[in-house]
Amino acid sequence: MSNLNVNYLGLNLKSPVIAGSSSHTSTAERVREAEESGAGAVVLKSLFEEQINSVVAASAQPVSYPEADDYMAYYIKSNAVESYLKLISDAKKAVGIPVIPSINCISPGSWLDFAVRIQEAGADALEVNMFFLPTDSKMTAGEAEEEYLRLVEKLKSVIKIPVALKIGFRFSNILNLLEKLHFRGVEGVVMFNRFYEPDIDIEKMTITSAGVLSTSDEKRYVLRWIAMASALGFGLDISASTGVKNGEDAVKYILAGAKTVQVCSVLYEKGLPYIKTINSQIAGWMERKGFKSIDEFAGKLNYSSIEKPSVFERTQFMRYFSSHE
Repeated sequence: MSNLNVNYLGLNLKSPVIAGSSSHTSTAERVREAEESGAGAVVLKSLFEEQINSVVAASAQPVSYPEADDYMAYYIKSNAVESYLKLISDAKKAVGIPVIPSINCISPGSWLDFAVRIQEAGADALEVNMFFLPTDSKMTAGEAEEEYLRLVEKLKSVIKIPVALKIGFRFSNILNLLEKLHFRGVEGVVMFNRFYEPDIDIEKMTITSAGVLSTSDEKRYVLRWIAMASALGFGLDISASTGVKNGEDAVKYILAGAKTVQVCSVLYEKGLPYIKTINSQIAGWMERKGFKSIDEFAGKLNYSSIEKPSVFERTQFMRYFSSHE
Protein backbone atom coordinates (compact mmCIF):
# COMPACT_ATOMS: atom_id res chain seq x y z
CA MET A 1 0.00 0.00 0.00
CA SER A 2 1.25 3.50 -0.83
CA ASN A 3 2.41 5.66 2.08
CA LEU A 4 1.20 9.24 1.67
CA ASN A 5 2.90 10.57 4.80
CA VAL A 6 4.94 13.77 4.40
CA ASN A 7 6.76 16.22 6.65
CA TYR A 8 5.82 19.88 6.19
CA LEU A 9 7.09 22.70 8.44
CA GLY A 10 8.36 20.04 10.83
CA LEU A 11 4.85 18.59 11.12
CA ASN A 12 3.94 15.01 10.26
CA LEU A 13 1.04 14.86 7.80
CA LYS A 14 -0.78 11.69 6.77
CA SER A 15 -1.32 13.16 3.30
CA PRO A 16 0.31 15.90 1.22
CA VAL A 17 -3.15 17.34 0.50
CA ILE A 18 -3.99 20.32 2.70
CA ALA A 19 -7.43 21.91 2.89
CA GLY A 20 -6.55 25.51 2.07
CA SER A 21 -7.92 28.64 3.67
CA SER A 22 -11.58 29.05 2.71
CA SER A 23 -15.09 28.85 4.09
CA HIS A 24 -14.50 25.07 4.19
CA THR A 25 -12.11 25.62 7.09
CA SER A 26 -14.05 28.33 8.91
CA THR A 27 -15.61 26.18 11.66
CA ALA A 28 -14.49 23.31 13.85
CA GLU A 29 -17.17 21.13 12.25
CA ARG A 30 -15.82 21.77 8.75
CA VAL A 31 -12.27 21.14 9.95
CA ARG A 32 -13.39 17.79 11.35
CA GLU A 33 -14.98 16.96 8.00
CA ALA A 34 -11.70 17.84 6.27
CA GLU A 35 -9.85 15.41 8.52
CA GLU A 36 -12.44 12.68 7.89
CA SER A 37 -12.03 13.30 4.15
CA GLY A 38 -8.30 12.63 4.36
CA ALA A 39 -6.72 16.09 4.57
CA GLY A 40 -3.18 16.03 5.93
CA ALA A 41 -3.67 19.42 7.57
CA VAL A 42 -5.99 22.41 7.42
CA VAL A 43 -5.26 26.09 6.93
CA LEU A 44 -8.00 27.95 8.75
CA LYS A 45 -9.97 30.64 6.94
CA SER A 46 -7.89 33.81 6.98
CA LEU A 47 -8.48 36.75 9.22
CA PHE A 48 -8.16 39.81 6.99
CA GLU A 49 -6.53 42.92 8.39
CA GLU A 50 -7.92 44.91 5.46
CA GLN A 51 -11.47 43.72 6.15
CA ILE A 52 -11.29 44.58 9.84
CA ASN A 53 -9.87 48.01 9.05
CA SER A 54 -12.75 48.55 6.64
CA VAL A 55 -15.31 47.70 9.32
CA VAL A 56 -13.54 50.01 11.77
CA ALA A 57 -13.59 52.86 9.25
CA ALA A 58 -17.29 52.31 8.50
CA SER A 59 -18.13 52.42 12.21
CA ALA A 60 -16.62 55.87 12.73
CA GLN A 61 -19.23 58.62 13.12
CA PRO A 62 -19.01 61.88 11.14
CA VAL A 63 -19.17 63.82 14.39
CA SER A 64 -17.95 62.00 17.48
CA TYR A 65 -15.38 61.97 20.23
CA PRO A 66 -11.96 60.54 19.27
CA GLU A 67 -12.06 58.42 22.43
CA ALA A 68 -15.34 56.86 21.29
CA ASP A 69 -13.92 56.04 17.86
CA ASP A 70 -10.82 54.53 19.45
CA TYR A 71 -12.94 52.38 21.74
CA MET A 72 -15.10 51.19 18.85
CA ALA A 73 -12.03 50.34 16.78
CA TYR A 74 -10.54 48.42 19.70
CA TYR A 75 -13.82 46.56 20.31
CA ILE A 76 -14.24 45.52 16.66
CA LYS A 77 -10.67 44.34 16.33
CA SER A 78 -10.67 42.54 19.69
CA ASN A 79 -13.96 40.80 18.90
CA ALA A 80 -12.62 39.56 15.55
CA VAL A 81 -9.42 38.34 17.18
CA GLU A 82 -11.20 36.59 20.04
CA SER A 83 -13.54 34.81 17.64
CA TYR A 84 -10.57 33.61 15.61
CA LEU A 85 -8.69 32.40 18.67
CA LYS A 86 -11.77 30.41 19.68
CA LEU A 87 -11.83 28.83 16.21
CA ILE A 88 -8.22 27.72 16.66
CA SER A 89 -8.93 26.28 20.09
CA ASP A 90 -12.10 24.51 18.97
CA ALA A 91 -10.42 23.10 15.85
CA LYS A 92 -7.49 21.76 17.87
CA LYS A 93 -9.92 19.95 20.17
CA ALA A 94 -11.88 18.54 17.24
CA VAL A 95 -9.09 16.99 15.15
CA GLY A 96 -5.73 15.27 15.37
CA ILE A 97 -4.23 16.74 12.17
CA PRO A 98 -2.18 19.97 12.21
CA VAL A 99 -4.17 23.18 12.41
CA ILE A 100 -2.55 26.16 10.69
CA PRO A 101 -4.17 29.57 11.19
CA SER A 102 -3.82 32.19 8.47
CA ILE A 103 -3.28 35.93 8.81
CA ASN A 104 -3.97 38.05 5.74
CA CYS A 105 -2.20 41.32 6.42
CA ILE A 106 -1.22 44.41 4.48
CA SER A 107 1.29 46.02 6.83
CA PRO A 108 4.25 44.75 8.87
CA GLY A 109 3.89 44.80 12.62
CA SER A 110 0.11 45.11 12.78
CA TRP A 111 -0.44 41.55 13.98
CA LEU A 112 2.54 40.76 16.18
CA ASP A 113 0.52 40.57 19.40
CA PHE A 114 -2.10 38.53 17.59
CA ALA A 115 0.54 36.11 16.30
CA VAL A 116 1.67 35.48 19.87
CA ARG A 117 -1.90 34.77 20.93
CA ILE A 118 -2.33 32.41 17.96
CA GLN A 119 0.67 30.47 19.21
CA GLU A 120 -0.76 30.40 22.74
CA ALA A 121 -4.09 29.12 21.38
CA GLY A 122 -2.32 25.95 20.23
CA ALA A 123 -1.67 26.58 16.55
CA ASP A 124 0.76 24.10 14.99
CA ALA A 125 2.15 26.68 12.57
CA LEU A 126 1.21 30.04 11.08
CA GLU A 127 0.57 30.91 7.45
CA VAL A 128 1.10 34.59 6.74
CA ASN A 129 -0.56 35.94 3.64
CA MET A 130 0.92 39.37 3.04
CA PHE A 131 0.61 41.44 -0.09
CA PHE A 132 0.40 45.11 -0.81
CA LEU A 133 0.07 46.61 -4.27
CA PRO A 134 2.84 49.17 -4.86
CA THR A 135 1.18 52.26 -6.31
CA ASP A 136 4.02 54.69 -5.63
CA SER A 137 6.09 55.01 -8.80
CA LYS A 138 9.06 56.18 -6.74
CA MET A 139 9.20 52.96 -4.67
CA THR A 140 11.80 50.53 -6.01
CA ALA A 141 11.32 46.76 -6.18
CA GLY A 142 13.89 46.34 -3.42
CA GLU A 143 12.06 48.75 -1.14
CA ALA A 144 8.78 46.93 -1.72
CA GLU A 145 10.33 43.57 -0.86
CA GLU A 146 11.78 45.01 2.36
CA GLU A 147 8.20 45.24 3.66
CA TYR A 148 7.96 41.45 3.55
CA LEU A 149 11.35 40.96 5.13
CA ARG A 150 10.57 43.33 8.00
CA LEU A 151 7.34 41.49 8.72
CA VAL A 152 9.14 38.15 8.81
CA GLU A 153 11.90 39.44 11.08
CA LYS A 154 9.39 40.80 13.57
CA LEU A 155 7.24 37.67 13.52
CA LYS A 156 10.17 35.32 14.02
CA SER A 157 11.32 37.41 16.98
CA VAL A 158 8.07 36.86 18.90
CA ILE A 159 6.84 33.36 18.00
CA LYS A 160 8.45 29.93 17.94
CA ILE A 161 5.94 27.96 15.86
CA PRO A 162 6.85 27.43 12.18
CA VAL A 163 5.97 30.23 9.77
CA ALA A 164 5.04 29.83 6.10
CA LEU A 165 4.78 32.97 4.00
CA LYS A 166 2.20 32.85 1.24
CA ILE A 167 3.56 34.91 -1.64
CA GLY A 168 2.55 36.01 -5.11
CA PHE A 169 4.69 35.68 -8.22
CA ARG A 170 5.00 39.42 -8.84
CA PHE A 171 8.56 39.86 -7.63
CA SER A 172 11.57 40.96 -9.62
CA ASN A 173 13.59 37.92 -8.43
CA ILE A 174 11.60 35.26 -6.63
CA LEU A 175 14.57 33.00 -5.93
CA ASN A 176 16.52 35.82 -4.30
CA LEU A 177 13.51 36.68 -2.14
CA LEU A 178 13.16 33.06 -1.01
CA GLU A 179 16.82 32.98 -0.02
CA LYS A 180 16.34 36.12 2.06
CA LEU A 181 13.24 34.66 3.71
CA HIS A 182 15.11 31.47 4.54
CA PHE A 183 17.97 33.33 6.21
CA ARG A 184 15.42 35.21 8.30
CA GLY A 185 14.08 31.96 9.71
CA VAL A 186 11.01 31.27 7.59
CA GLU A 187 10.37 27.54 7.45
CA GLY A 188 8.16 27.46 4.38
CA VAL A 189 6.51 29.31 1.51
CA VAL A 190 3.18 28.83 -0.21
CA MET A 191 3.45 29.36 -3.97
CA PHE A 192 1.40 31.17 -5.06
CA ASN A 193 -1.33 33.41 -3.81
CA ARG A 194 -4.24 34.33 -6.05
CA PHE A 195 -5.44 37.91 -5.84
CA TYR A 196 -8.57 39.84 -6.50
CA GLU A 197 -8.34 41.04 -10.09
CA PRO A 198 -10.64 43.66 -11.61
CA ASP A 199 -12.59 43.23 -14.82
CA ILE A 200 -14.78 45.57 -16.85
CA ASP A 201 -18.43 45.12 -17.77
CA ILE A 202 -18.59 46.90 -21.13
CA GLU A 203 -22.43 46.98 -21.17
CA LYS A 204 -22.89 48.49 -17.71
CA MET A 205 -19.54 50.29 -17.99
CA THR A 206 -18.60 49.34 -14.44
CA ILE A 207 -15.64 47.71 -12.74
CA THR A 208 -16.39 44.15 -11.71
CA SER A 209 -14.45 41.23 -10.28
CA ALA A 210 -12.69 38.68 -12.46
CA GLY A 211 -13.23 34.99 -11.75
CA VAL A 212 -11.99 33.87 -8.34
CA LEU A 213 -11.72 30.09 -8.74
CA SER A 214 -8.51 28.67 -10.16
CA THR A 215 -8.16 26.26 -13.09
CA SER A 216 -5.67 23.48 -13.79
CA ASP A 217 -4.15 25.61 -16.55
CA GLU A 218 -2.86 28.04 -13.92
CA LYS A 219 -0.25 25.48 -12.88
CA ARG A 220 1.91 26.90 -15.66
CA TYR A 221 2.51 29.99 -13.53
CA VAL A 222 3.59 27.88 -10.57
CA LEU A 223 5.41 24.72 -11.72
CA ARG A 224 8.50 26.51 -13.05
CA TRP A 225 9.15 28.40 -9.83
CA ILE A 226 8.52 25.45 -7.54
CA ALA A 227 10.91 23.35 -9.61
CA MET A 228 13.59 26.03 -9.38
CA ALA A 229 12.95 27.01 -5.76
CA SER A 230 13.05 23.43 -4.50
CA ALA A 231 16.51 23.06 -6.05
CA LEU A 232 18.03 25.92 -4.05
CA GLY A 233 19.19 23.40 -1.49
CA PHE A 234 18.52 25.11 1.82
CA GLY A 235 15.46 23.14 2.88
CA LEU A 236 12.68 25.70 2.56
CA ASP A 237 9.43 23.71 2.53
CA ILE A 238 7.15 24.54 -0.38
CA SER A 239 3.38 24.15 -0.46
CA ALA A 240 1.85 24.42 -3.93
CA SER A 241 -1.28 26.48 -4.29
CA THR A 242 -3.37 27.29 -7.38
CA GLY A 243 -4.66 24.86 -9.97
CA VAL A 244 -4.85 21.65 -7.91
CA LYS A 245 -7.99 20.00 -9.26
CA ASN A 246 -7.09 16.32 -8.98
CA GLY A 247 -4.42 13.81 -8.03
CA GLU A 248 -2.56 14.32 -11.30
CA ASP A 249 -2.10 18.01 -10.53
CA ALA A 250 -0.87 17.13 -7.05
CA VAL A 251 1.65 14.61 -8.40
CA LYS A 252 3.03 17.18 -10.85
CA TYR A 253 3.66 19.67 -8.07
CA ILE A 254 5.33 17.07 -5.86
CA LEU A 255 7.55 15.91 -8.72
CA ALA A 256 8.54 19.55 -9.17
CA GLY A 257 9.56 19.73 -5.51
CA ALA A 258 6.53 20.76 -3.43
CA LYS A 259 6.14 19.10 -0.04
CA THR A 260 2.38 19.60 0.01
CA VAL A 261 -0.45 20.92 -2.15
CA GLN A 262 -3.33 23.10 -1.02
CA VAL A 263 -6.82 22.63 -2.42
CA CYS A 264 -9.45 25.33 -2.32
CA SER A 265 -11.32 26.05 -5.57
CA VAL A 266 -12.03 22.38 -6.22
CA LEU A 267 -13.61 22.09 -2.77
CA TYR A 268 -16.12 24.76 -3.72
CA GLU A 269 -16.90 22.74 -6.82
CA LYS A 270 -16.97 19.22 -5.35
CA GLY A 271 -16.93 19.53 -1.55
CA LEU A 272 -14.53 18.38 1.14
CA PRO A 273 -15.07 14.62 0.53
CA TYR A 274 -13.30 15.06 -2.83
CA ILE A 275 -10.00 15.08 -0.91
CA LYS A 276 -10.46 11.31 -0.61
CA THR A 277 -10.54 11.08 -4.41
CA ILE A 278 -7.36 13.14 -4.75
CA ASN A 279 -5.57 10.94 -2.22
CA SER A 280 -6.77 7.83 -4.04
CA GLN A 281 -5.54 9.20 -7.37
CA ILE A 282 -2.11 9.97 -5.90
CA ALA A 283 -1.89 6.50 -4.37
CA GLY A 284 -3.01 4.87 -7.63
CA TRP A 285 -0.32 6.69 -9.61
CA MET A 286 2.32 5.69 -7.04
CA GLU A 287 1.33 2.04 -7.30
CA ARG A 288 1.51 2.12 -11.11
CA LYS A 289 5.00 3.66 -10.95
CA GLY A 290 6.26 1.46 -8.12
CA PHE A 291 6.68 4.20 -5.51
CA LYS A 292 5.93 3.22 -1.94
CA SER A 293 6.35 6.67 -0.36
CA ILE A 294 6.09 10.33 -1.34
CA ASP A 295 9.78 10.87 -0.55
CA GLU A 296 10.75 8.43 -3.32
CA PHE A 297 9.55 10.80 -6.05
CA ALA A 298 9.33 14.24 -4.42
CA GLY A 299 11.49 16.69 -6.38
CA LYS A 300 12.46 14.01 -8.90
CA LEU A 301 11.82 16.47 -11.75
CA ASN A 302 13.01 19.71 -10.18
CA TYR A 303 15.61 22.06 -11.63
CA SER A 304 18.62 20.20 -10.21
CA SER A 305 17.37 16.68 -10.94
CA ILE A 306 16.71 16.66 -14.66
CA GLU A 307 19.20 16.30 -17.50
CA LYS A 308 18.29 19.56 -19.24
CA PRO A 309 17.27 22.14 -16.59
CA SER A 310 17.15 24.79 -19.30
CA VAL A 311 13.55 23.72 -19.98
CA PHE A 312 12.61 25.65 -16.83
CA GLU A 313 14.52 28.72 -18.03
CA ARG A 314 12.90 29.01 -21.44
CA THR A 315 10.39 31.86 -21.57
CA GLN A 316 9.69 32.32 -25.28
CA PHE A 317 7.64 30.25 -27.72
CA MET A 318 10.41 29.97 -30.33
CA ARG A 319 9.99 26.25 -30.82
CA TYR A 320 6.26 26.48 -31.38
CA PHE A 321 5.69 29.72 -33.26
CA SER A 322 8.95 30.49 -35.09
CA SER A 323 7.42 29.31 -38.38
CA HIS A 324 3.88 30.47 -37.70
CA GLU A 325 2.49 32.87 -40.29
